[in-house]
Amino acid sequence: MRHSTIASVETRTSWVVASVVLVVMAIAFGAPWITVVALKNIAAEVNGERSVPAFASALMWIGSGFGGIMMGRVAERLGIRFTVILGSAMIATGLALSSLGPSWPLYIGHGLFIGLIGIGGINAPFYVYVSRWFDRRRGSALALISSGAYLAGTVWPPVFARAIAYAGWRDTMLYYAVFELVLIVPTAAIVFRPPPDMPHHATLKISARAGATVLGWRPNLVFTLQMCAIFTCCIPMSMPQAHLVAFCSDLGISPAHGAAMVSVLLGAAFFSRQLWGVISDRIGGLYTMLAGSACQAVGMAAFLLTQDEAGLFTVAALFGFGFSGLVPANVLASREMFPGSEAYWRMPTLLLCSGCGMAAGGWLAGLLYDYFGYYAPAFATGLGVNVLNFVIVGTLAFRRRQSVMA
Repeated sequence: MRHSTIASVETRTSWVVASVVLVVMAIAFGAPWITVVALKNIAAEVNGERSVPAFASALMWIGSGFGGIMMGRVAERLGIRFTVILGSAMIATGLALSSLGPSWPLYIGHGLFIGLIGIGGINAPFYVYVSRWFDRRRGSALALISSGAYLAGTVWPPVFARAIAYAGWRDTMLYYAVFELVLIVPTAAIVFRPPPDMPHHATLKISARAGATVLGWRPNLVFTLQMCAIFTCCIPMSMPQAHLVAFCSDLGISPAHGAAMVSVLLGAAFFSRQLWGVISDRIGGLYTMLAGSACQAVGMAAFLLTQDEAGLFTVAALFGFGFSGLVPANVLASREMFPGSEAYWRMPTLLLCSGCGMAAGGWLAGLLYDYFGYYAPAFATGLGVNVLNFVIVGTLAFRRRQSVMA
């Protein structure tokens, strides 16, 4: 499917850069996990309302999405090194502010500092940055770096559970603020130099040219459907991630085991995402999205039917495998269908929709729990949204097949 007479931009340095980006992402995305693990502790300070810490997490996702668009433009002008160093400093500031307690310090710390300027300056700019180091195995590279959030979810929840039990959630935030600042700033200063960007490098034959259609439709219509697809895939994706520790606690499972379950879920997502990356390099982003949507729906349904600890560990691993390929496959599909010169705004826009979906899913699950008193209605709602996602992605994949056969 791919063709090029131009020498590849990929070198050993490309994979070194991608690996360092993965580590930085894992550290940056560790910050919001403190609030997830401490959800019940924080809620206890506001009359048990879980929607309060859930809303703080939602603001982080929304902020990171909008920040990605803004900071993507900044990275185009000033370079990735500047936005990553600034983002790291803002994450530390946001954690310090959030430690002052619910509700408003938590909302401002997560939404403005951790999300908008912090992760917003790191996450979306990294997708554009790394995509310019690769042309042959771009899908695998994007899958690798996007696994940073899952690596964070694998490593940090058990650590945070013990730290919170020992020192409380406020001190845990302060300690982590210092930790991430000390590691990310010198790494960014040393490693992240300008990429060997070649905007003319080939992608897929269906890539848009000036005035051309995409999949037989207007480019902006296709991109709108892409935004809807990534938004609807992330609503069910976020529900178990944001509420699994609390859900386990409601079933009499210890918070430590609940945190371990989150690690299993995201550990499975981390390793399977590398597999999805290889698959996407072979079959393309749209077909990978379709397969991932079907797998996520199966995992979501399994959460509705399982309540014992051993079963939930199994379901967590299954769910992690299912959803892990969706976001990088969507980003890859954008690079396949649209010119590389538009990546600096299309990629962050998709990640904004992803962040909004993650925010909506986590917050909606909290609201539904507060209303019903248990999580089944939230998970059922997530399953329904997942079915809608499958229909949207299926429509795009069908159009892709028709355009290839034409």
